[in-house]
Amino acid sequence: MNPLIDMDHLVKIYRGGKNEVRALDGISLRVNRGEFVAIVGPSGSGKSALMNLLGCLDAPSAGEYRLDGENVSKMTDEHRSLLRNLQIGFIFQGFHLISTMTALENVELPLIYRGLPREERRDLCLGALRRVGLENRLDQKPTELPGGEQQRVAIARAIAARPPLLLADEPTGALDAQAGEEIMRLLHALHREGKTILLLTQDQKIAAEAERLVRLRGGVIVEDRPVTLSAANRGQRQFAAL
Repeated sequence: MNPLIDMDHLVKIYRGGKNEVRALDGISLRVNRGEFVAIVGPSGSGKSALMNLLGCLDAPSAGEYRLDGENVSKMTDEHRSLLRNLQIGFIFQGFHLISTMTALENVELPLIYRGLPREERRDLCLGALRRVGLENRLDQKPTELPGGEQQRVAIARAIAARPPLLLADEPTGALDAQAGEEIMRLLHALHREGKTILLLTQDQKIAAEAERLVRLRGGVIVEDRPVTLSAANRGQRQFAAL
């Protein structure tokens, strides 16, 4: 079976005048469908650059990236955008919700961009909001919801189109401990349903809840290993299905 994500010797260089920053320096990474992978590293390690490439938000300076068999590194910006919309759901620390829109409207927006018919959009949105436990919050705006529920709206938006891959960038970083645990329960439940999840974090406790840990430092992968069985068991007990 081909991996969902296949990165081969990726390099990302940012240039500003005479200065050159090599954010990624020969990254090779393969992720199979259904994996739950935590990518960790301190500030400046290359996590943000890697997420931008994984999420088809940017193109590498060198190397090759295949997502579900398609060579992303050779695509135009428009083609990358189309692939991103079909294959990837994003979950951000800052939620990225539109304050003037209701929960339902926020979840619906990416589906409008895909050109889906109104009835199909509504069915997908209602199903996603029901999945995250917010079927009674459809008409609430982000400012009327606590942080944990705002992140649930963001997760509903990410999963509404049923993409195979979820990219979660510090999804609990803006939440208190209880709300963070609720979000992790939801991510674990989605993983058990077959979603491939890449979790980018600096929080070692959160990273220990994944099945596999990839550690970055100085733009290179310095560690790639399964999470120990004891940590995985802790995660399954702590983050039981909703």
